[in-house]
Amino acid sequence: MAIQMTSELLDGSVLGILTGGDYYGYALTQKVQEYVPVSESTMYPVLRRLKKNNYLTTYDEPYQGRNRRYYKITDEGKDKLQEIRSEWTEFKSQIDKLIEGSDLSE
Repeated sequence: MAIQMTSELLDGSVLGILTGGDYYGYALTQKVQEYVPVSESTMYPVLRRLKKNNYLTTYDEPYQGRNRRYYKITDEGKDKLQEIRSEWTEFKSQIDKLIEGSDLSE
């Protein structure tokens, strides 16, 4: 896909995935990559930023002798996701009009 994702859309994508349950970093990256091309080096700064803004919390769980860091959405994260969804709906509607060439008033 040649269209670039903004950081706000990437934030919304991560938060949206986490509404379905907690994920560890690599699995979360894999889930996002199922839909959009994004590298691990892009994802971890996103996760750190979301945590810094209190949209996510983390906890560690042992797995095969190592710890996995899991990410969990917070109430603030759910509020932010709702805000992103509203903005996305409006933005998508406007872009659809432009791309389709319909409902354009002069």
